[in-house]
Amino acid sequence: MTKQYYSNGKLLITGEYLVLDGAQSLAMPTLYGQSLSVKENQGGLLTWKSLDEKGKPWFECVYELQGFSPVSNNQVSEEALVVSDTLRKILLEARNLNPSFLSTSQGYEITTALNFPREWGLGSSSTLINNIAQWAHIDAYALLWNAFSGSGYDIACAQNNSPITYQLKNNRPIVQPASFHPTFKNNLYFVYLNQKQNSREGIAQYRKTEFNTFSAISQINSITERILTCSRLSQFEKLIKKHELILSEILGIPTVKERLFPDFKGTVKSLGAWGGDFILATGNKTTPDYFREKGFATVIPYSKMAK
Repeated sequence: MTKQYYSNGKLLITGEYLVLDGAQSLAMPTLYGQSLSVKENQGGLLTWKSLDEKGKPWFECVYELQGFSPVSNNQVSEEALVVSDTLRKILLEARNLNPSFLSTSQGYEITTALNFPREWGLGSSSTLINNIAQWAHIDAYALLWNAFSGSGYDIACAQNNSPITYQLKNNRPIVQPASFHPTFKNNLYFVYLNQKQNSREGIAQYRKTEFNTFSAISQINSITERILTCSRLSQFEKLIKKHELILSEILGIPTVKERLFPDFKGTVKSLGAWGGDFILATGNKTTPDYFREKGFATVIPYSKMAK
């Protein structure tokens, strides 16, 4: 018998960084995500295979079931060792949360499959964590926070099929459906910046900054609420421009428009950790051409990204 699990990818539209400190953020599950299939066998081992969006294996490992130690493997790359260690950490924490998880002596054949390139930063880790949590019958937020860190908005996206607001209150996730169905969605594009951003590094840098947290959160909360009710593209552009300026001042970093697209006629907003992954751009039918001429070939219309 084969069991199947699936989780959605994620984009953070408002509240990057400040979501960690309790800002109300607008988050978007994506049409892209990751599946996990579990097939039982009698091998007595955990055989793991991860497939990329083309169906090609990018990671393979065999673990023993008692402590999830990898079975000896010849000539593994440094990346494979890091991935193997990270996966072992997640599995150990899953068992810590549910001691009966994988406690039998039978074997398991696991296959994960992404339907987006790993470097896009849409949540290859969060979708994996949520899938494993479903499989292990445990709380995905607990698995994330016990094994790693982060706000948890990506877990909320993994579990929801439409836009949400996400907020941490007393270290508890508050997730609400968000009525974000912009009439101007045909003017919105997601552009990949050709490099994956390390969220943990970005968070570490944010933690070093000193600023008026209460004031910043109040401003971002107001922007999030107004974005949810705005009906005009011009109003939306003003709000995301203001959002960019607030974060630019906090981080001491130029906005992505100042840095890369000063001649762009529309508005551009960073999503998630600044410096990589996707940005949101407003424009028209010629917008994809502008970014492609600049060397950014991956331009995805809103309707082909958002759940």
